[in-house]
Amino acid sequence: MREIAEGLLDIGAVALSVDKPFTWASGIQSPIYCDNRLLLSTPATWKKVIAAMIEVLEKEFPDAQCLMGTATAGIPHASVCAYTMNLPGGFVRGKAKDHGKENRIEGRVAPGMKVVVIEDLISTGGSSLDAVKALEDAGCEVLGIAAIFTYGMEKANRAMAEHSVKLVSLATYPELLQAARESRRISGDDQRRLEIFMANPASPDWMR
Repeated sequence: MREIAEGLLDIGAVALSVDKPFTWASGIQSPIYCDNRLLLSTPATWKKVIAAMIEVLEKEFPDAQCLMGTATAGIPHASVCAYTMNLPGGFVRGKAKDHGKENRIEGRVAPGMKVVVIEDLISTGGSSLDAVKALEDAGCEVLGIAAIFTYGMEKANRAMAEHSVKLVSLATYPELLQAARESRRISGDDQRRLEIFMANPASPDWMR
């Protein structure tokens, strides 16, 4: 959605920096960085994101019986959507707690329950699919993943296809670049380099 892409750029949730790249946790030098946690501090934009997410959920996953966020970034979005839609909610931890009930899944789920996973960002897709597996191991039927933004990496696309997981995103990388170019946040050359980067994030070719 163009409006969502523009909103993420406006609040700085997605930052583009071709000349001074960001360093991802993986060590990759990247001209883009996404921090959708900033939505929590910008109510006007967050309201638009939540409204768009609910619209997508109702259209793409009409049979959903529960919304589960990924820890930690997906939790607030899943919680607000679940509350608004009058659905059960909860979240999936990266790993089970080492104390108490040692839960991996927080919130009540039951075998056969139709669940949608809510993500703030999809990069390689690994952590999202890990949450899907945890829910499936608990007997849930995972209808798919709904994300605010996705980089559109080929690795993630392949992983989703291999696991037959439906992925929908409010904003995509091409939409974001188009919005950034038309608002003159980036030049035509910047856009070309950003496109080269996403074609192969592990390669430094985009810097040349």
